[in-house]
Amino acid sequence: MRVAGAAKLVVAVAVFLLTFYVISQVFEIKMDASLGNLFARSALDTAVRSTKPPRYKCGISKACPEKHFAFKMASGAANVVGPKICLEDNVLMSGVKNNVGRGINVALANGKTGEVLDTKYFDMWGGDVAPFIEFLKSIQDGTIVLMGTYDDGATKLNDEARRLIAELGSTSITNLGFRDNWVFCGGKGIKTKSPFEQHIKNNKDTNKYEGWPEVVEMEGCIPQKQD
Repeated sequence: MRVAGAAKLVVAVAVFLLTFYVISQVFEIKMDASLGNLFARSALDTAVRSTKPPRYKCGISKACPEKHFAFKMASGAANVVGPKICLEDNVLMSGVKNNVGRGINVALANGKTGEVLDTKYFDMWGGDVAPFIEFLKSIQDGTIVLMGTYDDGATKLNDEARRLIAELGSTSITNLGFRDNWVFCGGKGIKTKSPFEQHIKNNKDTNKYEGWPEVVEMEGCIPQKQD
């Protein structure tokens, strides 16, 4: 009886040790696999981060130099999607912000700080050009002026309005016609013509949308105003 009891004890201990060994081996394998996966994911994430292109302000294609403001803008698409104006990673006007409208959309910013001063739109199809002229006359020297059309930005424009916009640095404003798409960035007190302007004529033979040309987009770096 004693021999049988001792044999059972030995078997029990052996089974226990074998079970413990198997469990420990499986646990180590799973832990090694988990750690391996963790390190693999970490290495992959690092590789993705290292190859992912950097994002610049307003989503422009390259960083602006010091003492410059990054901007990106787009005209409206037909009479469906409004224009968008972004300055220093701050969306000043867009359909999402619900502050754009038919005609010419205008955003003003401080030329020294980039601070937003005002945003407005003026209906140049069914509206009156007089408030637009008064607005243009009220712009102070050193102000950055960004403009984009939506639907139609030219029907109600007169010679005085066009002259005031030309004084901000525009060269295309004299030729802006019915349903043309146009974006422009200039400034009050600018001494030369602005390099930041895009204009596409409304032409039934080349229009992307029925009755309207394709959207025009533009990006760049605006020099900060110096004293």
